[in-house]
Amino acid sequence: MSDNKVFIFDTTLRDGEQVPGCRLNTEEKLIIAKSLEELGVDIIEAGFPISSPGDFESVSRIAETVKDVTVCGLSRAVEKDIICAAEALKKAKRPRIHTGLGTSDQHVFTKLHLTREQVIERGVWAVKLAKKYVEDVEFYAEDAGRTDNEYLAQVIEAVIAAGATVVNIPDTTGYCIPEEYGQKIKYLKENVKGIDKAIISTHCHNDLGMATANSITGVQNGARQIECTINGIGERAGNTSLEEVVMALRKHKWLDYYTDIKSQHLFGISQLVSQTMHMPVQPNKAIVGSNAFAHSSGIHQDGFIKNRDNYEIIDPAEVGVNASSIVLTARSGRAALHHKLKALGFELQTETLNVAYEEFLKVADVVSVVEDDNLHELMKKLKVA
Repeated sequence: MSDNKVFIFDTTLRDGEQVPGCRLNTEEKLIIAKSLEELGVDIIEAGFPISSPGDFESVSRIAETVKDVTVCGLSRAVEKDIICAAEALKKAKRPRIHTGLGTSDQHVFTKLHLTREQVIERGVWAVKLAKKYVEDVEFYAEDAGRTDNEYLAQVIEAVIAAGATVVNIPDTTGYCIPEEYGQKIKYLKENVKGIDKAIISTHCHNDLGMATANSITGVQNGARQIECTINGIGERAGNTSLEEVVMALRKHKWLDYYTDIKSQHLFGISQLVSQTMHMPVQPNKAIVGSNAFAHSSGIHQDGFIKNRDNYEIIDPAEVGVNASSIVLTARSGRAALHHKLKALGFELQTETLNVAYEEFLKVADVVSVVEDDNLHELMKKLKVA
């Protein structure tokens, strides 16, 4: 398998669903899981089976239904969690158990009340137990972003020796900046014995707005799996946005990495997740926001009309958006007005256009956006057929 492939691990149905008010029932989860399979994700983290009977059922049904993707169940490094996850994944064609515990001093001493040595012992024990049920075991070092690199390397080396096939390095609190997170991944690549036996995974939160940047930097330094969610939903400020990392890797071809995501499905699944989970997508959201391909400034509109590439690095069709849009506001110029009127069937000469533009500005100062109906009224007022 090419070392340039980046595996996409989608956790919309687990970490994404942890947003207050976003609880999904099993049928809704199945619909999203099937869409994720069609999208081309490599791994679906279907839920946390031990957390509730409903989550157990959802993971079990998804494991039974989807076939062209790995189905993953989360667990703590606790025996009943791991056994429960294994049971939920019984019918999966490609099952994965995702287990682990905190490794930062903050988590080790104030949350777990263990010693560093005990954390390593428990991590090794959890991986070995999970390996009795499935071959594919992912270990997460929770709060790795704030974990001392030397100790983190000891933990990761021990769990790989115990059989972990994927090692997840979460920036659980969104604390890291890209250089810091990239260096952490690089340190593990260079200092962990047996690191080539496992895939390094990023799992970045967006508390400082750096989840996408941290994930890409992690890949540049050796990670080959990105954990992410549709629309970047998730705890607190959210997770790494799937659509952002996929398109960032695609547009920066010099990075020489690829994913198997069918990008033309991105907008559709964004809308599906937004509507199903009752989580509106902010208009200025990268890739899938309603303003992502909208132009309202006169300077931008003029450049866009002359050549789309002046102001768009992505063709809307690449991500499933029908077309870019010219939005007429008081900031719009003559070129945009002429473009819009022409689309409506009005071909104005320069002198008439100048008059129309002055009248247009009067309307634009009253309404926030000048719509097609406003333009028809304006043409009627100017007696333009």
